[in-house]
Amino acid sequence: MISMQNINQHYASSQILWDLNLEIKAGSITCIMGRNGVGKTTLLKALMGLLPISSGEILLGEQDKPEALHTKSAEKRAFSGIGYVPQGRDIFPMLTVEENLKIGLPVRKDKLKQIPEKIFELFPALKDMLHRRGGDLSGGQQQQLAIGRALVLDPKVLILDEPNEGIQPNIVQQIGDVILKLNQEEGLTVILVEQKLGFARRVGQEFRLMEKGRIVCSDKMSELSDDLIKQYLAV
Repeated sequence: MISMQNINQHYASSQILWDLNLEIKAGSITCIMGRNGVGKTTLLKALMGLLPISSGEILLGEQDKPEALHTKSAEKRAFSGIGYVPQGRDIFPMLTVEENLKIGLPVRKDKLKQIPEKIFELFPALKDMLHRRGGDLSGGQQQQLAIGRALVLDPKVLILDEPNEGIQPNIVQQIGDVILKLNQEEGLTVILVEQKLGFARRVGQEFRLMEKGRIVCSDKMSELSDDLIKQYLAV
């Protein structure tokens, strides 16, 4: 469903991604893993169009007629059905919860004008906080809001960058439940950068290991061995 082919990406004179190749199957939950500084967040930002790539292709859709994402702006990629929750959440702190959620409505193909009730079924706490400012919420509540805002788009693909960073355990559990529910019941494709091995193993179906700006290993999550963990993930 998503194919990144021979991706190179630079920050000024420093190269971050090196001939990176990544394949994501439709309907899968894929965890992108690796030590700090290997390029995981850069990969997601390149996928979303938030960072320019130096060369390569990013394709979305079936092999016989894929959509060339790398030719589209970040805004247009959202219209292609991709929801993105960045590291640090990036909600609008001065806007209310309701206003934050409504930002994604114009992207929906069905032209819905109201926040889908599904968002409040997944994150009931948000319904009680509609008129509170986003900046007044706890870190866990802000993460629920950020994921809810991405889901308002009605995406085909949901991309999350370390959604559990600094979040209390009960909300980590809830986020995992939401990811599994959306994948199992709606076939949502999920791409997840995650440092917590236990969470990755709980929700992930496949893994992609990164080192020095490249994907160095791809397999089913059940094949993530202790040797691979020691080689690519252990600090």
